[in-house]
Amino acid sequence: MDVILRLGIMRKLQIILGAVLIIASTSFMMNTSKVKRKNPAVKPLETVSSLMSPEEMFVMNHPKREFRSAWITTFTNLDWPSKRGLTSEQQKAEFLTIINDFQDNSINAVVGQVRASSDAFYKSEISPWSEWLTGIQGKAPDNDFDPLRFMVDECHERNMEFHAWFNPFRAVSHTKFSSVAKNHISNTNPEWFFTYGNSKYYNPGIPAVRKYICEVVKEVVENYDIDGVHFDDYFYPYTIEGQKIPDAKQYATNNRGCTSLDDWRRDNINLLIQEVSKTIKTAKKHVKFGVSPLAIWRNKKQDPEGSYTNSGQSSYDNLYCDTKLWIEEDWVDYMAPQLYWSTKNEFANYNNLINWWTKYSHERHLYVGHAIYKLDERNRHSFKTAELMNQVNICRKNGKVDGSIYFRAKAFVSNHQNFQKTMNASIYKYPSLVPAMNWIDSIPPSAPLKLKAKVKEDNVVLKWKAPKYRSVNDSATYYVVYRFEENEVIDLQFSNKIVSIQKQTEFIDSSATSSSCFKYAVTAVDRLHNESVKFASAELK
Repeated sequence: MDVILRLGIMRKLQIILGAVLIIASTSFMMNTSKVKRKNPAVKPLETVSSLMSPEEMFVMNHPKREFRSAWITTFTNLDWPSKRGLTSEQQKAEFLTIINDFQDNSINAVVGQVRASSDAFYKSEISPWSEWLTGIQGKAPDNDFDPLRFMVDECHERNMEFHAWFNPFRAVSHTKFSSVAKNHISNTNPEWFFTYGNSKYYNPGIPAVRKYICEVVKEVVENYDIDGVHFDDYFYPYTIEGQKIPDAKQYATNNRGCTSLDDWRRDNINLLIQEVSKTIKTAKKHVKFGVSPLAIWRNKKQDPEGSYTNSGQSSYDNLYCDTKLWIEEDWVDYMAPQLYWSTKNEFANYNNLINWWTKYSHERHLYVGHAIYKLDERNRHSFKTAELMNQVNICRKNGKVDGSIYFRAKAFVSNHQNFQKTMNASIYKYPSLVPAMNWIDSIPPSAPLKLKAKVKEDNVVLKWKAPKYRSVNDSATYYVVYRFEENEVIDLQFSNKIVSIQKQTEFIDSSATSSSCFKYAVTAVDRLHNESVKFASAELK
């Protein structure tokens, strides 16, 4: 049966959702400079609420597709495991507590840190086991435990994506206190690294370094069923006053025609991103590649295309990351900028940054990183739950933001300011599917077959068969079950009609009774979240 889609509504929605409700106010100074700078203007845009129909408003406020994720940080045991030296069973139990909480709060994807300091949360022929597992880098977990395989399997069981998070360039977090195995790359290839501050970093100006990082990523992509590769914001290190990166020798001997040291460093990172992207897509085309950079590309005073911000450091000038170029060249599938400032911040205003990122996101997905840890009132830059809710709503009103990632898991599970209850009653009241990436794959699976609805023990039991498919890429990975009142038209664009998103081909509707009169529709969705154009339907009278 054909889905009755209200295409007119959706097209109209796409046109008018180009505005953001701006709240102009002031807050703390982000810039650490002693010289007071002129505050950037917050650029207001019209609200679009009055232009929209009730149906359009609902779709905007409760999108059927939205990336909803959180970072699980393993570095220094910030999120998981809670401490070094736990047994594998204790580690498993802790992880399940986290993702069960995620599942209860409508999270549909996990970004898990698997390589924090050139060490591994997975079985590797290249890298030693992480010290954050056992306390000693290179020491394997007990009982042949493979944390990454466990994380992937458990997330997929709950129909969550798993993105493997790599810190690309940090090799040793602290030169005096970190556990470093004999076979760690900083010991076997010391010429690849420089020390800056108290840490060791890869020198990306060395071609062998970029090749090695590609091999690291390739090993994980080929051996694990991950959904994405995720890089954080640590490329070249954040600037430390009075210190210089010791890479002049490499620049002098291998500058590739670059006329300045800064341009050469940016080119090194550009080459790496391009090479990693190619490595991933060659190994498995369906695996996504995303980066979570410092949210400020450049300030307006530095570049006419920069954002209305006054940041002391920018991604382009200090970390040598031309994130704007990566999007333009289609080297990444998504960006997840860390927009950790409030709508009241003078120097890095949330609204201004949303405007900038949506302007330059092009055809790639934009997931906004939210500072949920700032809900902890012990944080000197803390803000209220209402601020976080407002930020998500600003993203939705903008129309070009595809979802959110919350930093970080411990803050999410801790439920500061009872934000989970607030979230479930408002922004995440209804479930959501992960947005599809049609540049990777746009072919949906066929519809489920032979849907039947029966009353059993005062519940409604739905059963159906998986659709046939020509290739694995077109097969059904999971199903979406919709429920409608007897007199309603089956319209699949509304998230409040979804009663289940699941892998199984059977669903028990415990909220329905023998006296209920409902219509059901079931669609099939593939791994890249393309939903079948047609659906199976059944009516209970």
